[in-house]
Amino acid sequence: MSKQQPAQFINPETPGYVGFANLPNQVHRKSVKKGFEFTLMVVGESGLGKSTLINSLFLTDLYPERIIPGAAEKIERTVQIEASTVEIEERGVKLRLTVVDTPGYGDAINCRDCFKTIISYIDEQFERYLHDESGLNRRHIIDNRVHCCFYFISPFGHGLKPLDVAFMKAIHNKVNIVPVIAKADTLTLKERERLKKRILDEIEEHNIKIYHLPDAESDEDEDFKEQTRLLKASIPFSVVGSNQLIEAKGKKVRGRLYPWGVVEVENPEHNDFLKLRTMLITHMQDLQEVTQDLHYENFRSERLKRGGRKVENEDMNKDQILLEKEAELRRMQEMIARMQAQMQMQMQGGDSDSGTLGHHV
Repeated sequence: MSKQQPAQFINPETPGYVGFANLPNQVHRKSVKKGFEFTLMVVGESGLGKSTLINSLFLTDLYPERIIPGAAEKIERTVQIEASTVEIEERGVKLRLTVVDTPGYGDAINCRDCFKTIISYIDEQFERYLHDESGLNRRHIIDNRVHCCFYFISPFGHGLKPLDVAFMKAIHNKVNIVPVIAKADTLTLKERERLKKRILDEIEEHNIKIYHLPDAESDEDEDFKEQTRLLKASIPFSVVGSNQLIEAKGKKVRGRLYPWGVVEVENPEHNDFLKLRTMLITHMQDLQEVTQDLHYENFRSERLKRGGRKVENEDMNKDQILLEKEAELRRMQEMIARMQAQMQMQMQGGDSDSGTLGHHV
């Protein structure tokens, strides 16, 4: 009876190669299996087409039951946070997309504190991630940190409003800001270019830090380098959103039908919708890395400096720190005064004792 020969191991690699060149394939397979997470925040005044644009970008309906409040309700309305999560799968790749909407922003008569709710939400996500990261079970941390903020600018003004400047300056150290000119079909091409230049000038004037696309590597192909150049030149993106299919030139397109013609959402000659989507998809990893390496690390280092104390309001915190420092200084001055008084009393007591001893001798 013949013994069964053990299976022989076959070298999967070509002789002369170790095989670690396949490591990227392993990372790719693991990433595809795990899926991806991304959180996008949209901020802007009501009526600028934020919800329509998001639905257009991801070909989904995130707000099926939205109720639009009337003018009377908006007078005293506070900013709300509405986070909608949807699982999107495309060619076997899963994306867990969370879109954070901010209804009520800029609607009230007094908008002085309207963005504090938004800043608190961004900080809360950092706080939650820091807590999970510091916990015992770190294997299944859900990343709800805001990776990108589309800030919608009205096309009807002459650039940025004071509220736009104040809000972007308040969050530019916490999140990647991508400025977006809404409803670009209300502008002519010359008006669009003029408004873009005005907005960029004002962003530079006020030292607002927006998200800058990374330069293409020298070993990238020429098409990618040209794409990066065009995307950089298009900021701020002027966009049109629509979920309606319209027949134009014998084919179905998503767009807006006007008496004079059709504005096609995905036509780069009509608006920057395709460029915005390309920027978001091709630089999604970079947006996450900047969030992790810059914004989250800044938050984490600040929290460690404060000794782990949670801070609800940065302005209030600065005032509180000053008050605490002043109180501590007063306590130290009082303590020093008491010590000096005690030392003086001891010295006086010592002098009287020595005088007494001298008399007895």
